[in-house]
Amino acid sequence: MRWALVKVALAVTTMVVVAFAVPLGLVVKELARDRAYGSAERQAATIGPVLAITTDRTQLERAVASAETGPGGRIGVHVPASGRNGPAEIGARRAAESDVAAAAKLGRASISPVRGGSALLQPTAVASGIAVVEVFVPDAALTNGVTTAWVVLAGVGLALVIGSVAVADRLGTRMVRPAQRLAGAAHDLGRGKLGVRVQEDGPKELRLAASAFNSMADQVVQLLANERELAADLSHRLRTPLTVLRLNAASLGDTPAAEQTRAAVAQLEREVDQIIRTVREQKAQTQQTAAAAGCDAAEVIRERMGFWSALAEDEGRTVRIAGADRPVRVPVARPELAAALDAMLGNVFRHTPEGTAFAVDVHNADEAVIVLVSDAGPGIADPDAALRRGWSGGGGWGHRPAVAGGGSTGLGLDIVRRLAESTGGDVRLGRSILGGTEVRVWLALDDRRARQDGRRGHRLRRTLGRRRRAARTGS
Repeated sequence: MRWALVKVALAVTTMVVVAFAVPLGLVVKELARDRAYGSAERQAATIGPVLAITTDRTQLERAVASAETGPGGRIGVHVPASGRNGPAEIGARRAAESDVAAAAKLGRASISPVRGGSALLQPTAVASGIAVVEVFVPDAALTNGVTTAWVVLAGVGLALVIGSVAVADRLGTRMVRPAQRLAGAAHDLGRGKLGVRVQEDGPKELRLAASAFNSMADQVVQLLANERELAADLSHRLRTPLTVLRLNAASLGDTPAAEQTRAAVAQLEREVDQIIRTVREQKAQTQQTAAAAGCDAAEVIRERMGFWSALAEDEGRTVRIAGADRPVRVPVARPELAAALDAMLGNVFRHTPEGTAFAVDVHNADEAVIVLVSDAGPGIADPDAALRRGWSGGGGWGHRPAVAGGGSTGLGLDIVRRLAESTGGDVRLGRSILGGTEVRVWLALDDRRARQDGRRGHRLRRTLGRRRRAARTGS
């Protein structure tokens, strides 16, 4: 596809350049020719007034000398015979006598080919008849500047072709790379790599295809997990009838049939145990695969906010969501992210009065995804203590106690902290732009890259800090 786009761009641009450059080059050549003959006509016109006054040879020689604008010897005057004086030839003569006579007979300017160029023959009426002024136009004057103009046109055309090829190559790369990644991910998924996902970039159609592929892969993982849960459940259900069979076989005595029955029951128990162990191992692998594959944070936020919005409406709370209108992949499992969001949103409802507004924002950067949960409540008196497991929030985060007889257990923020640290990120508490508490969850997209390049993360933190300060100042 990439080379096809390059070839199409090359062909189209070449045709456009040829269609415009060739006619333009011919026009430039014609303009140079007209310019040369126009200059010759102006030189011939300077001789006409002198011929109308006199045909004296001395006067005409002076007029010819003054009319020469370039190298000498290019202007000649053919004066017809008058009275006792025969025909006079003044200046250089290159045109044939027949051409001069034809020009005088026709009475209008004509061009006669001569050696090294051409001659402009301009007839002028004098007292004795028709005089002809001859101006030599060399071939070099007819093509003066044409070569330079053609070189410039060729250079511009070549630059346009190269530029179009470069642009087509860039566009082709932008289209081909996401398609190649999508094809490679499909092959990997077919080989059993359930954790493979595709980065959603490129043209809109390829982004939609990548999003559909990621959703399909998530469903495949979920279907496998459900299948393994069903197998484990069936295996556990078989234990009860197996136990009954084993007890009944024990009471059959020592007959050969009883021994065979007991052996069959024992073998069946071993097979069931093997199935249970296999399902447990596969379940653990499925969980690891789901965590490695990640999920769409925007989709999870929209889903959980749909759940909490009903309670917010009952309590008269204003809810705002920002940045969740497009896919945002994060390297955490969907249930873990949902649990962390529920913990943060639950704290908002537990620790702020009814009617308090809150918001959820998602910021997608190159190295991390930041989830901000902010409210307009009274805030947290000790943010550092709030992040420690077992912290009691009574009197510190709002007007309502978290549980009967005391504050919060602190397990909610501990879940959030462990989720962020599993990606190489962290959790920060601070003052939100709404005036209350802000819980900022930093989910690193690449743990190693986040550790090696922490400066970009600091810059993003400073940017968010400046935005919060600007919002508070504006409010």
